[in-house]
Amino acid sequence: MLKVTGAAVFYGKIEALKGIELEVRQGEIVAMIGANGAGKSTTLMAISGIEPLRQGTVTFQGQDISGLPPHEIVALGISQVPEGRRIFPRMTVLENLQMGAFLRSAGEEAMGLESVFGIFPTLAERRKQLGGTLSGGEQQMLAIGRALMSRPRLLLLDEPSLGLAPIIVSRIFSIIREINEQGTTILLVEQNARAALRLAKRAYVMETGRIVMQGESSVLESDNGIKKAYLGE
Repeated sequence: MLKVTGAAVFYGKIEALKGIELEVRQGEIVAMIGANGAGKSTTLMAISGIEPLRQGTVTFQGQDISGLPPHEIVALGISQVPEGRRIFPRMTVLENLQMGAFLRSAGEEAMGLESVFGIFPTLAERRKQLGGTLSGGEQQMLAIGRALMSRPRLLLLDEPSLGLAPIIVSRIFSIIREINEQGTTILLVEQNARAALRLAKRAYVMETGRIVMQGESSVLESDNGIKKAYLGE
């Protein structure tokens, strides 16, 4: 479904991504783990068209999307949940969700709301509440729901557990699995390496702008180097 080939991204003179290669197959959950500053979020933003590639390509369902503006990439079926949630705090829950459907018809928006409220009943209950008054976990649900309103084929999730209590993290990861089971392919960036590896089928390990390991999550989880560096063992 998604293939990134030789992708390089620069911030000024700093090379944030150094020719990375990755792929995501339809129906998978694929995780990216690594320390802060490894380039994980930059990878997602490059796929979304937010950060331009200096070199390399991003191909989605056989189409080269390198250089397309973000709204065209969303229209093709890729949606991102940004790190830190970035909801609109002075807009209601409903208005936040409607923003996610700005490229869709009224009928598609209505179907999207029905689907999102089915996954997140709390959002249905709080649809008239301002986004900024929600709890951290509820804001994360809203950010995911907003991304789902565009009806993506591929969902990019950037640190969905960040700043959340363990019990809420467990709920969020359960929802991610449910979304995947309903047919959405997922590329997950996550600091909680153990949880990510247990959720995903395959994973990539990033260090300083490069992918240094990849493979089945179960194999990576049992690797001594991964245990020491990312799993606290």
